[in-house]
Amino acid sequence: MSQPAYCRPAAYRLFQQQLASVETGVGLFRAALAIALHEKPEVDLAEVETIVENLSGAVANRVHSRRTPALMAHLHDVLFDVFGLRGNIDDYFNPANSYLSDVLRSQQGLPITLVLIYKRVAEPLGLTVHGVNAPGHFLAEVEAGGRSGRSLYIDPFFGGGVLSEAEVVERVHQATGLDVVLTPNLLRRATHRQWLGRMLNNLQAAFAALGQERDVYAMQELQALL
Repeated sequence: MSQPAYCRPAAYRLFQQQLASVETGVGLFRAALAIALHEKPEVDLAEVETIVENLSGAVANRVHSRRTPALMAHLHDVLFDVFGLRGNIDDYFNPANSYLSDVLRSQQGLPITLVLIYKRVAEPLGLTVHGVNAPGHFLAEVEAGGRSGRSLYIDPFFGGGVLSEAEVVERVHQATGLDVVLTPNLLRRATHRQWLGRMLNNLQAAFAALGQERDVYAMQELQALL
């Protein structure tokens, strides 16, 4: 195993180890969690996983139907109304918004980390959740199943509401100021490696703005593993 010059070795090793199972939801979550260890070596990985498992269990204890609308309604209530998950609008560029451990502690984060928590809590319930790699924003896509085969789009950064495809276009415009149109590219699913790459890009930008050059290099070392 190669040794990093800038990244904390424990973070680097865990990130590298999780890439073998990164195409699973759990593997993606653990790889994303490993990123936090670079700045937060005190993070208790088991404690973080217990938090998301308890959130998933709280939803499971409420539902009496396995139908997607019922599961999503209770998931929304637990994550957004009870737990209080939300976007960090006031301090958007803080690196802590990219650390799952910090986001679960403060209940605030970036769109991409909030979607990952949503995915990690939802999938043990039987829901299939993808990340939507929209320009300047990140959303959750939930496979609705049933005859329609249509997907449902969720924006955890702005309250976790369900969006139509037209509303996704408007939400991306609101978030970025970009004039966008509905194309397959706009709703493209992120692979798990793309998901991690975008998280690392966010952190490189945040560290560069803070003048933390060595931390920029550390994130580049993790990105090179992808």
